[in-house]
Amino acid sequence: MLGFWIAVLSGALMSVQGVFNTQVTKQSGIWVANAFVQLTALLVCLAVWLAADRSSFTSLLQVEPKYMLLGGAIGTFITYTVIKSMEMMGPARSAMCIVVSQLIVAYLIEVLGMFGVEKQPLEMKKLLGMGAMIAGIIIFKWT
Repeated sequence: MLGFWIAVLSGALMSVQGVFNTQVTKQSGIWVANAFVQLTALLVCLAVWLAADRSSFTSLLQVEPKYMLLGGAIGTFITYTVIKSMEMMGPARSAMCIVVSQLIVAYLIEVLGMFGVEKQPLEMKKLLGMGAMIAGIIIFKWT
């Protein structure tokens, strides 16, 4: 149950962050805003690391495969695409498309067993659920 509430909090924070970042972009520029977002994220992570964790950064050298270390770089493009989509479509439509895209890609990763994730069987009920979500986006867009 805790995982559910953490996921709900994550979605809420992502929506608020997207709106904040879009507003900052209007006054500064997308790459300046993106750099600021990543810098402040780094500073918060370092502060929490100093206060609570202190595990060694050298453990990153043992991460295999090395492409798994690209999460931060991917985060830069996540920030960019969230800002642009919210700017172009508004927060609600953008968030709906982002969530459905996340679900589809995450399910493909599970079904194909990509990136070290345990392979899961393809289930029709999950495909129907995704179809219902896509239908919801279509209904939401034209109402």
